[in-house]
Amino acid sequence: MQRRFHALGRLKPGERNRTEAAYELTLAARKQAGEILWYAFEAIKLRLADNCFLTIDFAVMRADGLLEMVDVKGSPAVFQDDARVKLKVAAAQFPFIFTVAYPLAKKNGGGWKVEEF
Repeated sequence: MQRRFHALGRLKPGERNRTEAAYELTLAARKQAGEILWYAFEAIKLRLADNCFLTIDFAVMRADGLLEMVDVKGSPAVFQDDARVKLKVAAAQFPFIFTVAYPLAKKNGGGWKVEEF
């Protein structure tokens, strides 16, 4: 039987968990370096169907002008089927780049693994 992982609980809208806060530091450094022009946390909520929405963790405008919607997860194990399906549906409906970012362990060099949809 496969073990399923779940988030510990929901935060209030606009509050970042530790993983999201760590990713925001990466975004701030990328903005300082000129790789991105703008980013915002939970600024975009996409309607996928009736009563079905996807709130993006970070909307990012890259230096090339493309908009990237980033969902930050603690690990690939936390990225369950329902969230994966929502991201795939959003990628099919909207003209943005959709990615999921996972932190890499410090013993593996740290940083982020990014999966694009």
